Amino acid sequence: MRYADRMENLTASEIRELLKVTNRPEIISFAGGLPAAELFPIEEMAAVSTAVLKNQGEQALQYSTTEGVFPLREWIAQRENNRIGTQLTAENILITHGSQQALDLVGKLLINKSDVILCESPTYLSALNVFKTFEGKILEVQTDQEGMIVSDLERLLATTADVKLIYVIPTFQNPSGKTWSLERKQQVLEIANRYDVAIIEDAPYEELRYSGELTPPMFSFPKAENVIRTGSFSKVLCPGLRIGWISADAAVIEKMVLIKQSTDLQSNTFAQMQIFQFLQTNSIDDHIAKLVKTYRLRRDAAISAIETYFPKKTQYTYPEGGLFIWLELPEEINTTELLEMSLKRKVAFVSGESFYAENPKLNTMRLNFSCMDEARIEAGMKILGGLIAEKLAMQK
Repeated sequence: MRYADRMENLTASEIRELLKVTNRPEIISFAGGLPAAELFPIEEMAAVSTAVLKNQGEQALQYSTTEGVFPLREWIAQRENNRIGTQLTAENILITHGSQQALDLVGKLLINKSDVILCESPTYLSALNVFKTFEGKILEVQTDQEGMIVSDLERLLATTADVKLIYVIPTFQNPSGKTWSLERKQQVLEIANRYDVAIIEDAPYEELRYSGELTPPMFSFPKAENVIRTGSFSKVLCPGLRIGWISADAAVIEKMVLIKQSTDLQSNTFAQMQIFQFLQTNSIDDHIAKLVKTYRLRRDAAISAIETYFPKKTQYTYPEGGLFIWLELPEEINTTELLEMSLKRKVAFVSGESFYAENPKLNTMRLNFSCMDEARIEAGMKILGGLIAEKLAMQK
């Protein structure tokens, strides 16, 4: 088999490989970005599934339009308008198989071989895999507590040819958990416009806020025609349905429809109609509020356990929302080696190395806190803290 050259750039996702292990019930998992399965609205989904099949079965089991089921697109557009002050219609929305497919479609739309993509350091590892598929060159922009450091972004844009897009997760960033300031968003958009570079604003966690106040996304700013926004029902409803979306200028959506037609023709009709029926007969706000209440407790439990069991030199983020805490351990600790030890003790996490496009920090790690209860969070953190202490003792 003579594979395409692009296959040389692809490696297995560490998270997807870890999930093969963490599916075992005895594993305390801080690895994947999994929502809490016990909070899935199973009874409600059973009812809406029956209703869809009974009342619209022929349509639900049939092919549909590439753009997606119109009422769902219209609902998404209206919710965006109400939440973030946009003026979208269904023509600005394309339904995708999760926001991961949205990133893939953007890659097909924009990236030529050797085009440059700028991303946060660190950033979402599956986005890095998408950009590698299209043989783009990925460069890191340094970050601080407020987001991309604008001087570093401007330096790269001024000195690098063929920069095609900037990929960012400004709210509850994966993996760091950080949230950009409003001023930083404004500065980055202004710079991107000046250099005529597109922005992908990835927003799958935005409604899972536990503290702080929402600041508008770049997509809602004036002069944001170059911004493409992604969203998903995976984190606020259930990921198994694999329904996400792209919000963009209508002309951009038209181009993406052509690409999606050659990719999968359309997204799952039945799943879209299940979600829309759920939204009509249940309060999504009440459901999200239940998630937020549970996840806030789990975030606080994780932070408390880190402060109790981890070395005092440990640096960590305190996320206002989302699913992740990012840790930087003492420099002597290699978290890839630590992961091998912790899996033997039935605790999983993701080493930070995978989240860097260029210069990985080997003493970093990402912890997910959403899918374990508070007791298991404390038990797992205690084990991790003990293993870190063992490794530090071995270094002396």
